[in-house]
Amino acid sequence: MDVFQTMRFFVAVAQSGSFTAAAELLDTNTTNVSKAVTSLEARLQTRLINRTTRRLALTEAGMRYLQRCESILDEVREADEEAGTAQTLPVGRLKIHAMSAIGNHYVIDAIAKYRELYPSVMFDLTLTNRLPDLLEEGYDMSIVLARDLPDSGFVAQRLGITYSILCASPGYLKKRGIPDAPSALGAHDCLRIVNTVMPVENWAFQGPQGVETVNVAVSPFHINTADGMTVAIEHGMGIGIQPIASAVDGLRAGSLVRVLPDYHLEELNLFAIYPSRKFVDAKIKTWVEFLKRSIPGLLAADDKIAGSPKKR
Repeated sequence: MDVFQTMRFFVAVAQSGSFTAAAELLDTNTTNVSKAVTSLEARLQTRLINRTTRRLALTEAGMRYLQRCESILDEVREADEEAGTAQTLPVGRLKIHAMSAIGNHYVIDAIAKYRELYPSVMFDLTLTNRLPDLLEEGYDMSIVLARDLPDSGFVAQRLGITYSILCASPGYLKKRGIPDAPSALGAHDCLRIVNTVMPVENWAFQGPQGVETVNVAVSPFHINTADGMTVAIEHGMGIGIQPIASAVDGLRAGSLVRVLPDYHLEELNLFAIYPSRKFVDAKIKTWVEFLKRSIPGLLAADDKIAGSPKKR
């Protein structure tokens, strides 16, 4: 019998006043209770209870030990209750990773709305354009764009599908003209996003004639984030790839213009990834369900702003 169990038996005896009553409380027999207390005293090399055939009484050492044991058992009970509550009540802190454009445009907005429903849940959000190691880096969840996911053993919930488009500033197009086909991009300054999600030198477009690929190995400007690319495009530096999430505000405001509106780049899945399906606590469960309800509508609304012909 382990130390924790013998402590429980000793406390039951001390509080009930007899081995028989303690056995009833613990749903065991008197012999087991007696053996547990004897084992505890042998381990401590201290008598905790003076026994006679008619009564028992705690020794001075037993009274001090009882106070400590009651405190420890209360702490354990509270810890168990708190852990159990995590399965039913959304409380505590979520450490979330998201890719930058998705995080800025969708996830922060979702967090704000989610916390209106569950104000006891707090968030640590990190934005980077990579797939993190959830266990090594301690994330509860990662929200990423990917064609497919590597076999990690993690749970992956698909939240929707999105894609990228080409954009330029009105000033750039007035100065340099508007390309009418992917092949015409060779006469333009094509700005490149360099990260793990965006295509590098070969831009593959889906359009009326199927897939068309353009090589943009020579580029006057490289950057590693889509939101940074938005700023470069708005400054008239050239034509660049924009995820819908990064483009919609500029398209709505008129600071960006969609180039080649009959074409879009590769569609990517938006995934929420978390370590385990078993014993998922309430804050993760409700957060995932909230994302599954809210994100598809946001993607559809942005798709409408972008004016994708494949959706109209």
